[in-house]
Amino acid sequence: MANKKYDVIIIGAGVVGCMVARFLSRYKLDILLIDKEADVGMGASSANTAIVHAGYDPVPGSLKAIMNVAGNRMWDTLAGELNFPFERRGDYVVAIGDEELPLLNNLWERGVKNGVPGMMMLSGDEVRRREPNINPKVSGALWASTGGICDPFAVVIAAAENAVQNGVTLMLETAFEDFVMEGNRIVGVKTNRGTFGCRWAINSAGLYSDVVMHKAGQYPEFKITPRKGEYYVFDRAEITINNVLFPVPTPVTKGILVTTTIHGNTIIGPNAQDIQDKEDRSVTREGLAEVWRDATKLVPKLDLRHVIAVFAGLRPGGNAPCKTPGVNYGHDYIIEIPEGVQGFVNLGGIESPGLTSAPAIAQRVIEMLKDAGEKLEEKRDWDPIRPARPRFRDLSPEEQKILIRNDPRYGRIVCRCETVTEGEIVAEIHAPIPARTYDAIKRRTWLGTGRCQGGFDTPRVVEILARELGISPLEVTKKGPGSQFLVRPTKDVEG
Repeated sequence: MANKKYDVIIIGAGVVGCMVARFLSRYKLDILLIDKEADVGMGASSANTAIVHAGYDPVPGSLKAIMNVAGNRMWDTLAGELNFPFERRGDYVVAIGDEELPLLNNLWERGVKNGVPGMMMLSGDEVRRREPNINPKVSGALWASTGGICDPFAVVIAAAENAVQNGVTLMLETAFEDFVMEGNRIVGVKTNRGTFGCRWAINSAGLYSDVVMHKAGQYPEFKITPRKGEYYVFDRAEITINNVLFPVPTPVTKGILVTTTIHGNTIIGPNAQDIQDKEDRSVTREGLAEVWRDATKLVPKLDLRHVIAVFAGLRPGGNAPCKTPGVNYGHDYIIEIPEGVQGFVNLGGIESPGLTSAPAIAQRVIEMLKDAGEKLEEKRDWDPIRPARPRFRDLSPEEQKILIRNDPRYGRIVCRCETVTEGEIVAEIHAPIPARTYDAIKRRTWLGTGRCQGGFDTPRVVEILARELGISPLEVTKKGPGSQFLVRPTKDVEG
């Protein structure tokens, strides 16, 4: 017996699931968004290069190409409505030496076929002028003005919050287990927290999208192979890269890039290693060595002494063939309502450029539902604006004074490296989607990401979380159940 019946249940609260929820919240639908983790965006969306791709890399005619270019056009409006950081910096594909220069023509031709605007071929001299740290042997570059950088965590959180503000129900720590079927129609979703009825189920489970579609009896041959990518992060006080620098790509990957981030740090990566474990985000000595070797080919001045962190992310690479006639491409997105089962929207293999493509995928889902006969009636009170909360470090001195006057907690710095205040932390704990773990606060405020990597702020954040959530410090976790910081007091103090 179902606990409650919804019109739509979205399985997976990464960037695609949260964008689908946000776009569907425009309509008079009862929507449930579920995720097995303790926060949104903790799967494939939790670790990536934070690039909004221009669209010259995917094979023309593939869904990747179509969604990439369509999604890219939507980002300025999205950033304005949802109030997340986004800069359309442009990006460069850099040829080193004369032998790589002709390869840029292939990307140019792909970009033209894909409808990418604002591309330009640059000479080696011009690239050296724009990026002083580039390898002096640079022979030229393809520049795409529509490329951009963003804070991917802020994107996911903003989309999810706007969805919740517009009536979507979000349930975290809610793991999909199976579908409830009547004949060939999905009528419910079984989870570890009960069974919920629905008229539509949307598979946006990322790394586990193959598991979900198999439960619906679809594509038994489809398999997600996690592709691990490893990264270095540099202290922004020690090195400044102005641009997004790609190498000439290979058939397997866009290559190991050197890029600035929206927060001013330089990062390098990722490599591409197919693995089997969908939870393995460990870094490896061999992988990091590969990243370093290729990144220093672009920027020889990189110095290991300036590295402050390493991390790894997983891309949900699928093996779905492209369905566009005449296009020979073996790893495309699945975005469809399959014929074999009713009430099912299937989104699978959404790897890079999935972040860029997410809003276009959400729009495509709406179009597919309409084509399937769903009567989507717009809400009169739908609000596309997600208000931003104050970021102390970004305010003028006068604005900071006013903020502190209204709430003294904004005058107490908790994270010195990133200038994050107690007021900001408390605001996130009580936000529309509460930050209930250390990592949830980190993703929302950028606390703990500086030179000390949380060395100074962690005890204070544990104390604030315990106080605001009304729990013992022993219950405070890094990222959810099983990741508690503390096991017992070291001593009891009386009086």
